[in-house]
Amino acid sequence: MGFPVVNENLKENGHEAVDSIPEVVTNGSAAMVSNGKEKTFKIFVGYDPREDLAYEVCCHSILKRATIPVEVIPIKQSELRSIGLYWRERGQTESTEFSFSRFLTPFLANFEGWAMFVDCDFLYTTDIKELTELINDNYAIMCVQHDYTPKESTKMDGVVQTVYPRKNWSSMVLYNCGHPKNRILTPELVNSQTGAFLHRFMWLDDQDIGSIPFVWNFLVGHNHVDENDPSTAPKAIHYTTGGPWFEAWKNCDFADLWIKEMEEYKKAMNLV
Repeated sequence: MGFPVVNENLKENGHEAVDSIPEVVTNGSAAMVSNGKEKTFKIFVGYDPREDLAYEVCCHSILKRATIPVEVIPIKQSELRSIGLYWRERGQTESTEFSFSRFLTPFLANFEGWAMFVDCDFLYTTDIKELTELINDNYAIMCVQHDYTPKESTKMDGVVQTVYPRKNWSSMVLYNCGHPKNRILTPELVNSQTGAFLHRFMWLDDQDIGSIPFVWNFLVGHNHVDENDPSTAPKAIHYTTGGPWFEAWKNCDFADLWIKEMEEYKKAMNLV
């Protein structure tokens, strides 16, 4: 697996901006057009070795439905460390390896255009094109603004569940990477700022944060489908406390959809 390609022509705050990071996966769809140029939507997915299969299934669910060109790029802590972009010690409240590295998304996108970060424990049921159509350049970021307090004291494989304001807002974020306020998100800041500062988007004012319908970050066990209201059907299912790839969560809500996607992924990769 290779290292990032560094663009020598881009220098941001004394360090080099990154064109891409390893394992970029594209879907080859017809290109979007912006200002007369073809553009590809970059999707950065948090990666944790304990959830490798979840990552693969998440990517598969995005790529197979996308009708716009996308690049799916893993945020792997080990690789960021090896190239000097991530060096902070892991804290006791970090439930995944990408708890803080996720905030490098605008930097990794060279502070250009819009890009998305998403946790690996998502399953997309809808074309990502629909999400990009919600983008509003007036905002620095856009996300689902959950009012969420978890019921469980632990998540995933026994990791302690942490409660804080704006919880889960940062689990799926559309970043206006070129927005002036997001240029603060350098490796120096991401490696030194507190979890509260980062996960609560404290570098922004409230009016800088756009809202997205909850169905794009549908929290299993918290959000609910109204059978009489099609608009409540999840477009992106978030197994936030644990998904079927963990034995303890193999019978959670929407487990059948994830298992079906996993089987399709394995078949496509000739793993079965």
